[in-house]
Amino acid sequence: MHRIYLEVVCNVKVLTPFKDIERKITNQVLLAENVIVGHIPDNYYNFEGTNESDALEVVE
Repeated sequence: MHRIYLEVVCNVKVLTPFKDIERKITNQVLLAENVIVGHIPDNYYNFEGTNESDALEVVE
């Protein structure tokens, strides 16, 4: 599952008759969510750094 979030940061100032209050508010908003459907392979081989003859020995 893949998710893309947007982080929103706001500086808020609340005015009251006796005091001003400043706060920094941070929130995450979900923009997109994706599920990739399909067959999940039973095995995975990483052949980085090997040549063709070595890779064939592993597969056989």
